[in-house]
Amino acid sequence: MNFTKNESRKRRKIRIRKKVNGTPARPRLVVYRSNLHIYAQIVNDMSGAVLASASTLSLSRGEPGLGCNMAGAERVGKEIARLAGEKSITRVVFDRNGYLYHGRVKAVADSAREGGLEF
Repeated sequence: MNFTKNESRKRRKIRIRKKVNGTPARPRLVVYRSNLHIYAQIVNDMSGAVLASASTLSLSRGEPGLGCNMAGAERVGKEIARLAGEKSITRVVFDRNGYLYHGRVKAVADSAREGGLEF
């Protein structure tokens, strides 16, 4: 059976979500990539609440020209780490959302680690 690229990603996402859950002690850092922007959220799955979120869409209001590229991904990682630090969140589980841990997704993770998050 042949699946499209997005269908394959959604199947991987389901497999990952069986194993990765966000708790109040260790919430889930989820990354989503679109063609134009990259988004990161810290989610508590027990209550279904989004604790912090950052994206190139929200950051580009202050910095024009920030898109879904490596520089934008690094800025999103630093911003999500800063917001998590304000809410005293230091440990998270990383949810790559079915994407390969490569390129922009890896850039978000690396810059979030540099910002002080542990995962």
